[in-house]
Amino acid sequence: MSQVTNTVRFVLDGKIVEAQGARRTTTVLDYLREQLHRTGTKEGCAEGDCGACVVMVGSLNAAGQGVDYVPVNSCIQLLPTLDGKSVKTVESLKKPDGTLHPVQQAMVNCHGSQCGFCTPGIVMSLVNLVQLNPSPKRQDVSDALSGNLCRCTGYAPILDAAAKACSNKAALKLDDAGDVPLLKEIQRASTPTLSLEGDIIVQPVVRTRKGNEFVSPATLAEVADYLVKHPTSTLLAGSTEVGLQVNKQYSRPDHIVYLGNVAELKQVKDTAQAWHIGAVVSLTEVETLVSKAYPDFAEVLRRFGSPPIRSTATLAGNIANGSPIGDTMPCLMALGATLTLRRGDKTRTVSLDKFYTGQKQTVLQAGEFIEAVVLPKPQAGQVFRAHKVSKRFEQDISATCAAITYTLKAGKLSGVKLAYNVWHLRLAERPNSKLCWKAKHLPMSKHLIWMPPLPPVLSRVMACVPHGPTAHWSRAIWSWISLKNKPNKPRRWLK
Repeated sequence: MSQVTNTVRFVLDGKIVEAQGARRTTTVLDYLREQLHRTGTKEGCAEGDCGACVVMVGSLNAAGQGVDYVPVNSCIQLLPTLDGKSVKTVESLKKPDGTLHPVQQAMVNCHGSQCGFCTPGIVMSLVNLVQLNPSPKRQDVSDALSGNLCRCTGYAPILDAAAKACSNKAALKLDDAGDVPLLKEIQRASTPTLSLEGDIIVQPVVRTRKGNEFVSPATLAEVADYLVKHPTSTLLAGSTEVGLQVNKQYSRPDHIVYLGNVAELKQVKDTAQAWHIGAVVSLTEVETLVSKAYPDFAEVLRRFGSPPIRSTATLAGNIANGSPIGDTMPCLMALGATLTLRRGDKTRTVSLDKFYTGQKQTVLQAGEFIEAVVLPKPQAGQVFRAHKVSKRFEQDISATCAAITYTLKAGKLSGVKLAYNVWHLRLAERPNSKLCWKAKHLPMSKHLIWMPPLPPVLSRVMACVPHGPTAHWSRAIWSWISLKNKPNKPRRWLK
């Protein structure tokens, strides 16, 4: 079990690495390159966009007999998050006899590399893909590479290399049998440490002489207790936002609380009415969860960042960050999601459309955090549509992300909810109208609730979309979102 040694311990190629004296904000990339001289892993952007730094991070599976991997952007992942886990870099793939992994060999044979700077990250993304899917379709490969930027080779030979590599399925699986006993040896404690008086003591992974520390609690009670004692702590889950702050703003938070080892926050509770999604459930898991019930939401998530981002980023983290271009909030608002907030041993429920008080400002109190996101399941007759508009299809911020939900029965609409990011909506009320509607002004994101008794309603929905220089464009976007995917109806722009 992990001890208070101020040492980060992880497994690399059948050996336990002990990283001593590292800063709490040291990135995995910097440690691999500067201390372990694993220079195959490259730094291109230092913000998780180019994919040159992709590595695979593994954890013991539920049975404790194997390793589950996820692709990770090592440039924004903080080193202490590796404590108790394993890492695979591009140097890990070659066998002891010098034989290359099938993906590496196929990249050579298909001329999938020119300058070679991006190649290690591309190889690692593909190797991670074939661990779970040894027979990927071309679209699967394309999706897996959506976070890997190649400026000179072009993607055709890379896609060909992936197909060629998968013809040798027997050699695709990584041999990590030797890592399993080592992972068990360095596995972090799953129960809290108590003082003689019975008080919780959260053991730090890294602590400085000034008292600044990086802690990795294992239970919800530990998280709640630590935040009451240190209410200004920075919560860390996927490191997709905090990592940016460290690299670009040189942020050095005094107290960092890593939530990735809290089992209660990794769970999804399935009830008849809703899914209760724990704060550390990744966007990749959420995408799979909602794919059948809300395919448009799943498509928005598929275009969220890239696989290395989605494998670590969390739904609760995207909400708590409160970015005006956040993609998940419009979908969640339109679907009526609520949040379970916790401080100490007390919890409360807040509707997502009441969570924000301004840009990156929320109703969270000191020491309070998001425990779960409650997403209602679809009701009979409910229709949900969502779409993200951006300059690039993948790996791009929103020009806008819009969502709408409504129920259509006997030619009448009810329960219509619109939500979108980026734009601004004027506060408007028409209490005396037969089609009484209200627009709630939220500085971060806008949520419109409208319950007209009779159609036609779409043109009136358009009247609620923001006015100004971009009014025609924005109304066109809403029209397309509202009409898309309807059978036997052509897509058209409404005037």
